[in-house]
Amino acid sequence: MRWTAMLALAALGAAPAPQAEKPAFSIGAIADAQYADAPDNGQRMYHTAPGKLAAAVADFNRQRLAFVVHLGDFIDKDWASYDAMLPITRRLRHPVHFVLGNHEFAIDDAHKPRVPAKLGMPRRYYSFERQGWLFLVTDGNDLSSYAWPAGSPEHKRSMAAHAALYPDKPLWDGGIGGEQLAWIDGELARADRRKLKVMLFSHFPVWPENPHNLWNAPAVMALLERHPSAKIWLDGHNHDGNYGERAGIHYVNMKAMLDTTETSYARLDFFGDRVELRGTGRQGDLVLRLRPD
Repeated sequence: MRWTAMLALAALGAAPAPQAEKPAFSIGAIADAQYADAPDNGQRMYHTAPGKLAAAVADFNRQRLAFVVHLGDFIDKDWASYDAMLPITRRLRHPVHFVLGNHEFAIDDAHKPRVPAKLGMPRRYYSFERQGWLFLVTDGNDLSSYAWPAGSPEHKRSMAAHAALYPDKPLWDGGIGGEQLAWIDGELARADRRKLKVMLFSHFPVWPENPHNLWNAPAVMALLERHPSAKIWLDGHNHDGNYGERAGIHYVNMKAMLDTTETSYARLDFFGDRVELRGTGRQGDLVLRLRPD
């Protein structure tokens, strides 16, 4: 509004309309695009996955985003499925981060060690910063029946842990091993000292209680609750979605893109005191108020 017009409004007793608060930054998020070159199976409408992903990429490209994250199960099965989906994400004008899901490893054993590199990941789990936030990309397949070649030390360790500690937990889920837990603890401690806020990305939920949760969800939550920097855990895996808050930490399970006649994805807007999740398709909106440090 021009200054002369503002003076005229002031003379009439009117004030300019307040501008809407702008977020510090925004990100895009998708869970479970989960493509396979296979017949549709009930709600799993595989043939729709590339088109839904392409539409989400086009939408994100119209927005100002710091990055986009896919929360695991980018494919449903078969190594060749990556080559059907990755060219679509390469159209993004924003950086993209992938989280490893269980279906990432529904491939032949020979290709399993190559999955992180195929997705352009520096490691299976890692961290990065954006404007006062630390983001942790975690690997919930660290302990699992499927993510390691049969007979490998990692597979033997995983199956021994399941037999001894988690025999009642489904084998389609996984767990976070001790070395990665120590890394998460160290990253959160570093964030505590530096007064950073932390969002953790996982394929697997940990809360509320659900058959899709990590094998060692209680240990993960206990670790998070020791750190005031831990604010939000964002995940997929449970295609129906879920939400819970515990000890001031928000646990957000996004709905799957795959099994809907619409679509499902979201933009997350980061403000000083909250994160607003704005859903598209069947993904609903959420306002996540941040507990004080």
